[in-house]
Amino acid sequence: MLEEAEELAKDGMEKAVERLKKELGRVRAGRANPGMLDDVKVDSYGTQLPLKQVATVTAPDARMLVVKAFDRNTIPAIERAINNAQLGLNPNNDGTVVRVPIPPLTEDRRKDLTKQVHDHGENAKIAIRQARREANDLLKKAEKDKDISEDDLKRGLDNIQSVTDTQSKFVDDIIGKKEKEILDG
Repeated sequence: MLEEAEELAKDGMEKAVERLKKELGRVRAGRANPGMLDDVKVDSYGTQLPLKQVATVTAPDARMLVVKAFDRNTIPAIERAINNAQLGLNPNNDGTVVRVPIPPLTEDRRKDLTKQVHDHGENAKIAIRQARREANDLLKKAEKDKDISEDDLKRGLDNIQSVTDTQSKFVDDIIGKKEKEILDG
């Protein structure tokens, strides 16, 4: 029962951290990152497809993304999709590839992005605390039903709190790195 509760907590917390990493990968830090275009959907032959399925995205330098379509006929649709994604990017195509220049960030935009990063971090911490609460409730119910002893309950709660503290510190580290990337970028 103790292992189940700890596993439940760890799984929930690790999912929260992975979700945070994915969300922060989409936050523009001033330098080109192919992950910025992960959510772009392209209308290709009447079907909405993720950009990854119709093209490759590379970052040849810190201020440029290059999107190379698998099929040249989809280049206008790719350009349109990037424009419509409201990422603040202005793509242009030369007939063979779509170039997406990444404009430098203004000071106000940097502050907005750091606020956004903190919001994502707080959401991750809320998810971590929720996973802790669910695991603790499971342990308390098991103790109430006499499935585990009071000592086991205390040990389990302490273990789960330890995992919670570790994951929360990990989230703080991730946020700190992203914030530094945005402010230095």
